[in-house]
Amino acid sequence: MKTHKTRGVGLLGCGTVGAALVALLAERADVIEARTGLRLEIVRVAVRDTARDRGLGLDPSVFTDDPAAVIADPGVDLVVEVMGGVEPTRRYVLDALDAGKPVVTANKELIAAAGAELFAAAETAGVDLLFEAAVAGGIPLVRPLRESLLGEPISRVMGIVNGTTNFILTKMTEEGAPYAEVLAEAQALGYAEADPAADVEGLDAAAKCAIIASIAFGVEVTSAQVPAEGITAVRAVDIRFAARKGYVIKLLAVAERLADGAVSARVHPVLVPETHPLAAVRDSFNAVFVEGAAVGQLMFYGRGAGGGPTASAVLGDLVDAGVNQARGHHATVGTLRPAVVAPPDQLTSEYYISLGVTDRPGVLATVAGVFGDHGVSILSMEQEEPDPDDGAPRPQLLFITHAAADRDVRATLDALAELDVVERVGSVMRVLGED
Repeated sequence: MKTHKTRGVGLLGCGTVGAALVALLAERADVIEARTGLRLEIVRVAVRDTARDRGLGLDPSVFTDDPAAVIADPGVDLVVEVMGGVEPTRRYVLDALDAGKPVVTANKELIAAAGAELFAAAETAGVDLLFEAAVAGGIPLVRPLRESLLGEPISRVMGIVNGTTNFILTKMTEEGAPYAEVLAEAQALGYAEADPAADVEGLDAAAKCAIIASIAFGVEVTSAQVPAEGITAVRAVDIRFAARKGYVIKLLAVAERLADGAVSARVHPVLVPETHPLAAVRDSFNAVFVEGAAVGQLMFYGRGAGGGPTASAVLGDLVDAGVNQARGHHATVGTLRPAVVAPPDQLTSEYYISLGVTDRPGVLATVAGVFGDHGVSILSMEQEEPDPDDGAPRPQLLFITHAAADRDVRATLDALAELDVVERVGSVMRVLGED
């Protein structure tokens, strides 16, 4: 029987994360009650197929195929959204907030696309909208950025926020396996979907990067403002060259505050020095590196995805929402200011560039001349012999540049592509400086 200490939980969606949440809550309900005085109970669950036996130990009457019925149920005090997507999910979340019901969500796509609108609705209603699980699965990151580091002048947040791509790059690095082979293995293990585009093209990481930038800098950044480059073009020759030079290739989400106050947010492969903590993050693990003027450097590390870790983050938010509701207050992200997002061509970085060239005298001098004509200075260069198995039937010239403006590098690449001695402009990646 529901008492004044009980909080009824309505669940929108019951897939991998939802089912894991139900099991974890059943296991931890007594401990949560002992520590907080509140009993959290799943009282309604919206699913597509109400006839399916999910083996969760819930009464069949709890299930409905109508999310609106969950929100409207007077027995539901708190709403958990794990159904995914932007629409109609956004409308359901707004309806729950308008009804005065706190919402916990793991939906990165939703928060990245419509976060400012949802935060404002939660503030108007005076209830929680919590989304710890939307960024790095089980890794506590949003709450430290929103609360513990609120007064910290954060300059940069960068990290590995997609476990699928990190698994693929780890296998390519440590085993020398080609991209296509490792992707197939990731799909067989359940790390990658049948259509892996959201992961390997960087779109999943871009949504998380938008959320990180918004919370870290207090500005409104959406996923549409985050340019994303994936890992599909990374080849064995790039991995080998990076290793010889003391680097590891990682797909990073990078959000930083620039000197003029603008914000940069982007996702792309990066050559990370082997001495940097992010270089040691292997397999499907995630890690986020935070840099601030007062705190220095912090790193958050752990399982970034999967039903169990994500459910753990959701349950932590759910407990907070229940306690806040009982005490009559709520958490807030504050007012997000309009963001000035710097276009990529204004940024400066060291670059790694690979070129497939014809095998004849004078090629290097011709290519180097193009770099010089566009003000891009070469730090190092190596030649790699042809490797047809790696899609490189011609000799490869591999360069690392000194720091250069993105627009100058792009102009250099355009000019190189016009040379008759350059058969292919291959990989182009940023290089993380030692600072």
